[in-house]
Amino acid sequence: MTGPGEPFSGPARHIPEPLDPTHRHHVSLAPPDTYDEENLPPQPVVPRRRGSVVAAAACVVLGLGLIGGAVTGSWLTGDSSGASGKPDAFTAAGDLWHSIPVDELFPPTVDGEGAGPGGADRTWTRIAVAPDSGCKDAFDPLLRKALAPAGCLRLLRATYTDATRSHVTTVGLLFTKADSAAMGVLHRRFEEQGLDRRRDLMPRPYAAKGTVAAGFGDAQRASWTLSVLTDAPVVAYAVSGFADGRAVGEPQPAEDAMKAAATTTPAQAGLGHDAQGLADRVERSLRKTVNSATEKPS
Repeated sequence: MTGPGEPFSGPARHIPEPLDPTHRHHVSLAPPDTYDEENLPPQPVVPRRRGSVVAAAACVVLGLGLIGGAVTGSWLTGDSSGASGKPDAFTAAGDLWHSIPVDELFPPTVDGEGAGPGGADRTWTRIAVAPDSGCKDAFDPLLRKALAPAGCLRLLRATYTDATRSHVTTVGLLFTKADSAAMGVLHRRFEEQGLDRRRDLMPRPYAAKGTVAAGFGDAQRASWTLSVLTDAPVVAYAVSGFADGRAVGEPQPAEDAMKAAATTTPAQAGLGHDAQGLADRVERSLRKTVNSATEKPS
């Protein structure tokens, strides 16, 4: 079990029981990684221009978080784009990977009021947190190539199970090297080409030994969602499956699996709701934290 103050890096670990939310675990200052694999060089990224992301700050205030309280630390210091002495929203979000406490980014327990099929409530418990890493083995080759233009700064992941311990879901946050304009281009490409709905571009799960997610491999992927954010240099995703390790022959995007008329196995099991519900709430937590760090004192 993770102890207070343990960094986000190091050997993979599992959390068999929910952790005390008052314990704060901090991610490490590990060196960034890039997409420097063979045949996958990152495209040059224009340095961020703080003046060009004022609009992004306005978007952040729309985020509804699950966790309250501002995060203090080194990412609140340094240059700022305003008189408050705090960084702009886009820049602050890009710095979160090395300083935000694990429990603020991936809460031990996530309540999903109305997030299940038919508006039923859901509760998810964190069972594993992956060490912060690069992206070399975290994505299938085609998805890795599609994300390559944004670059890979760091990847953070956690795996959850539902209250019945019959479903498992991995949630991931890819922190990129891209500026606001580059993230906007990537977002439009994914939407216009439907890349977030292609089965050959599904994210990979994080299977932790000694947990109910131990058998959660590529063949067990059942439903997924992926969002390229434009108000932060982040790609958020979630992928769900069955905890018993069964293979799924017809995985389905969460958007489709959540439709009332859907009859696929992922849809009938509510796995689309698991993927979308967890992704939404982790993304909102990220925005809430950024908003707390960038809001001006009253």
